[in-house]
Amino acid sequence: MNIPSFGLGTFRLTGQAVIDSVKSALELGYRVIDTAQIYQNEADVGQAIAESGVPRSELFITTKIWVDNYAADKLVPSLRESLQKLRTDYVDLLLIHWPAPGNGVELREYMTALAEAKQLGLTRQIGVSNFNIELTRQAIDVVGKGEIATNQIELSPYLQNSKLAAFLKEQGITVTSYMTLAYGKVLKDPVLADIAAKHKATVAQVALAWALQSGYAVIPSSTKRENLASNLLARDLRLDADDLARIAALERNGREVSPDGLAPVWD
Repeated sequence: MNIPSFGLGTFRLTGQAVIDSVKSALELGYRVIDTAQIYQNEADVGQAIAESGVPRSELFITTKIWVDNYAADKLVPSLRESLQKLRTDYVDLLLIHWPAPGNGVELREYMTALAEAKQLGLTRQIGVSNFNIELTRQAIDVVGKGEIATNQIELSPYLQNSKLAAFLKEQGITVTSYMTLAYGKVLKDPVLADIAAKHKATVAQVALAWALQSGYAVIPSSTKRENLASNLLARDLRLDADDLARIAALERNGREVSPDGLAPVWD
């Protein structure tokens, strides 16, 4: 299992905004693109990739199955549609977007269909998103240990999710952190600003470096080329033990995203 540690998120970006963001990112050296059926931008992402001229073999593309497509007879057909939009024969990683406990489709059914997508060669790896410990255990029971490449979860200095992160590490499942900047809220944090000043870095770089040093993959998004370039530099920033201790103290269970009907009972 190999999940690249740094990629580009495309949540909330559509049309020309996402085309420009993906093209800029690819020019800057990004090779990992994260999208989802519900973002309604897969065709735009596919266009940007095609126009960039970057060979498919160099890219790592993730998409996520939306809850309407969880049934056994819908998941694979919906993925084939996503692949057409993305202009590719396969994705590198396919995720179940939300556990959606009230959705009427059992976990066993959609995880089995997800595994089938991999067997068909439509995705190289499979995983989940927004699953708690119990649901991750259930997913492992269906597809087998070592099959779930990642659990993509909301995680930031304000929501450190340490119990779930520790469980995933124990299971050999990569944590992918989304919303690492907490919708920009952490950018105003005085502690992070102080750490950033010490390292002559930006606050965004500090938050991303914290996640990377914790062993997580990150997928920050931006429409601004300078921010895309700046975010990449987080890979070279080394926080010391004091910095990490100060960031650990920022935990406040500050969850930004928990849609009714889709979210599990959080750990």
